[in-house]
Amino acid sequence: MSKINFTGEIKRELVRNGFENACCKTAALSAFLRVTGSIVRSADGVGFEFVTESESVAEYFIGLAEELFGAELQIVQAGTDRRNGRGRLVFRCLSERSLYILFELGIAERDGGTLSLRFDIGEYLLENECCKRAFIAGAFCGSGSCTLPKEDGSGGYHLEVVFSYPSLAGEYLALLEGFDILAKCVPRKNDHVVYLKSRESISDFLALIGAERSLSSLDALSLQKDRRNRINRIANCMQKNYDKSVLASVSQVQAIEQLEAAGELDSLDAGLRAVARARLEDKEATLTELAQRLGVSKSCINHRFRKLIKTAEELSEVTHE
Repeated sequence: MSKINFTGEIKRELVRNGFENACCKTAALSAFLRVTGSIVRSADGVGFEFVTESESVAEYFIGLAEELFGAELQIVQAGTDRRNGRGRLVFRCLSERSLYILFELGIAERDGGTLSLRFDIGEYLLENECCKRAFIAGAFCGSGSCTLPKEDGSGGYHLEVVFSYPSLAGEYLALLEGFDILAKCVPRKNDHVVYLKSRESISDFLALIGAERSLSSLDALSLQKDRRNRINRIANCMQKNYDKSVLASVSQVQAIEQLEAAGELDSLDAGLRAVARARLEDKEATLTELAQRLGVSKSCINHRFRKLIKTAEELSEVTHE
């Protein structure tokens, strides 16, 4: 499953489920705007805008802004990002309530007469466990992505959420750690990326944010990958056993032909002659197949071959003396 497809599946499920309480909706919207939005200034005043590639995600969070604050957002750009070929939707809010919304969401504040951004998550946004989950989910809806192994088994598991500010990334790490999800953070150009690399931690993340259907898809893919790995291990084991069997057959045939060329084959006992003839007639037969044909056990066949090889080696030693 591709990165875009599974990421979209998770985000569509999250906005389809939505958030039940007003506190959770506020936390999710705050997180979403923090990772996708920016403050804009124009002749019409000060407001904010956000960028997303998903129509369903945009529709949901615009609906939250309208429900919680009566905000009206207008689409100002719709097209394709030339860098990655994905859709790009830009929405803007320049209403009289823009600053009020930013203050209420803990995104901006007034320091004296100056408007400035806040780089921390206000504690009032995360008073309840449900609000913390909502904030984590909202940030993923904004700048998260998830990559799974490809159908051929190549690639690995990777989930990430991208932040513009290290302090916000650090607080997001702490939030996850509070739910026993241990993520890591690395700088990437001008951003800071919080990421998970194991199937188990990604499963825990999806369960935490309530993406149950996506979690089921992940589990199904994991089972498929485990099954494929098991089949490959069995195939490799069978190949190794076959290679060993081929090498053993070559040694057996060489010994038998050496004894036959020296006129010694007919002087051997009936059991050794029988297994020798059977091997020469079918050089690719397994020990089990030869045992079935001759009506003896596999260990008996193996013993007789060892005796034939030893007899041929003794003959070589006598010949070289």
